[in-house]
Amino acid sequence: MDMKNFINGVWTASAYNQTTDIINPGNLQDKVGTFQDSTEEDLQQAIQSAKDAKTAWRKLSGAARGQYLYKAAEILEKKADEVAEIATREMGKTLLETKGETARGVAILRYYAGEGMREEGNVIPSTDPDALMFTKRSPLGVVGVITPWNFPIAIPLWKVAPALIYGNTVVIKPASESPITFAKIAECFEEAGLPAGVLNVVTGKGSLIGSGLSTHKDIDGITFTGSNAVGRTIGANALQRGAKYQLEMGGKNPVIIAKDADLEAAADATISGAFKSTGQKCTATSRVIIHQDIYEEFKQLLVEKTQKITVGDSLEKDVWMGPCASKSQLDNALSYIEKGKEEGAELLCGGKQIEDSSGYYLEPTIFDQVNNNMTIAQEEIFGPVIALMPFSTMEGALDIANDVDYGLSAAIFTTNVQHSLSFIDDMDAGLVRVNAESAGVELQAPFGGMKQSSSHSREQGKAAQEFFTDIKTVFVK
Repeated sequence: MDMKNFINGVWTASAYNQTTDIINPGNLQDKVGTFQDSTEEDLQQAIQSAKDAKTAWRKLSGAARGQYLYKAAEILEKKADEVAEIATREMGKTLLETKGETARGVAILRYYAGEGMREEGNVIPSTDPDALMFTKRSPLGVVGVITPWNFPIAIPLWKVAPALIYGNTVVIKPASESPITFAKIAECFEEAGLPAGVLNVVTGKGSLIGSGLSTHKDIDGITFTGSNAVGRTIGANALQRGAKYQLEMGGKNPVIIAKDADLEAAADATISGAFKSTGQKCTATSRVIIHQDIYEEFKQLLVEKTQKITVGDSLEKDVWMGPCASKSQLDNALSYIEKGKEEGAELLCGGKQIEDSSGYYLEPTIFDQVNNNMTIAQEEIFGPVIALMPFSTMEGALDIANDVDYGLSAAIFTTNVQHSLSFIDDMDAGLVRVNAESAGVELQAPFGGMKQSSSHSREQGKAAQEFFTDIKTVFVK
């Protein structure tokens, strides 16, 4: 598929009609398609289109806006297999995972479609007995959306859907690794009859299109998911001109394995949290903190299960883990593996590129003898690499878990209620899960991190309203 930009309801080539190829990371002979290397002129057209459409869109009732989302959900559900296959070919996640993500996208659309019929303010008693005072919500206006490649369906939709239902128009820059996936989603909105200019899609370099969104005077709010370095720049750009911004960034997510844990269940969840999606999730498990009394037993269990993982073409039904999403992702993970060995960590299994393959495949990797001063214990790798670390007391485990710059997600496996409560209260993370893997987000619940993992705002669920709207207080005498 040769993808074009979607501006003012029309699929159109960029001003200079320059394109970039998209290659399947699991099969380098498979050209998935092309996307536009857009220009500042293209971005300006998209923003102007969204600006022109915002008044009519915001004046629609929430119920009327919701109908477009319901229709888009129905269309996406019918095209689920097609969208899932494109996503797998673009970024390498297994077909089973992208099918699940597509179903989640449908659910997100339906959830936010329903938001159009829910309350949007409160009546507040006034000190004046002859007055009525209440609050209502007002949309920001034009919202810029910048999304990553690792969840090419769910993340764009959990930003776009609430932006639309709360009365905003949107300009989105999907990730260059997976733009065709979002083009397929945009086609669902187009088929649903969404008015021209309400949703605009512009592809291209982050340094040009992403930066342009964050600095443009007519972008009233910007929501971003991606790396900390880029997020900080976007936040600074938005802050400088007084625009609202929302950042969801990295994680260095721990799982604590208490000595009273169900070891079999904990091992399965650790493997899933660490290696599903090839470890390319911001909520992926990257540090496994194990009680010293069960350390050797649990370590052996993890290694045994990891060595049974099938790595290969993500379109094949028996494959459990696919490739890294790009050569740069593979090289980045390999560099961290070398760093771990250099700093004295012991490589238990994996650690090598699978050479006799047609894509960017990496063995799932486990390190032992890791301490918190090591690079692999502190920095986000975004690949199938985990570090094992022992503890003797629950206080010590929490100290290890919290001793990083990030605070996105965390998990504990224990049958001890007090350990669970201590973990819930003392773990510095926006998402904490008891007897479940660290990588798990439900669309109806707030999602976001602490410390350097976010801008301290929350996405998804009812919490999305806080970002995509402003509160207006009304006093009627």
